[in-house]
Amino acid sequence: MTRSIAEIAALSPVIPVVVVEAVQDAVPLAEALLAGGIGIIEITLRTPQALEAAARVAKAVPGIVLGIGSVLDHRQLAAARDAGAQFIVTPGTPPKLAEAVAKSGLPALPGSASLSEMLALRDLGFDHLKFFPAEPAGGAAYLKAVSGPVPELRFCPTGGIDAEKAKAYLALPNVPCVGGSWLAPETLVRARDWAGITSRAQATLAALRP
Repeated sequence: MTRSIAEIAALSPVIPVVVVEAVQDAVPLAEALLAGGIGIIEITLRTPQALEAAARVAKAVPGIVLGIGSVLDHRQLAAARDAGAQFIVTPGTPPKLAEAVAKSGLPALPGSASLSEMLALRDLGFDHLKFFPAEPAGGAAYLKAVSGPVPELRFCPTGGIDAEKAKAYLALPNVPCVGGSWLAPETLVRARDWAGITSRAQATLAALRP
């Protein structure tokens, strides 16, 4: 089933942003999040194993919506599609990458950190953007201010956000979800503490959903 980026952003108040160092950890990690009630994951292209890890999740865990993040150029964009990405995320979106993402037809959260970047992406037809790095770039106060001139844009802020800070972002009308690594930190993944990740997912949903 093909979902729009608006539908994807509405799936969970938090999109877990994960780094996979060992390919064999990808499937149990995705299953742990799903068991905790979070049916979405963003596997970042920060390790050489990331694409293979994502491909395994796409095949073995059909119940989770697979995103591939840290996409930096058109080659990685194509590789993400081939790996089974249902949406892609960029940390920043220079013009060539923005055009490639727009032409790909893949649901996307293109990265932006300034109002000028946001307007440029809006002109290409994007209405859901990643705001990164959220905390250093101005935090929830910045997105509250942005809602004045561009109320139609929606954001998934990522970067420096934890469970407590997420509440301030999610209280804004232009923030349907946040991205965060606290649900599946590298320490728990390395320890293969899948039960701990499931517990974090359950606790996060209990705290963030009314």
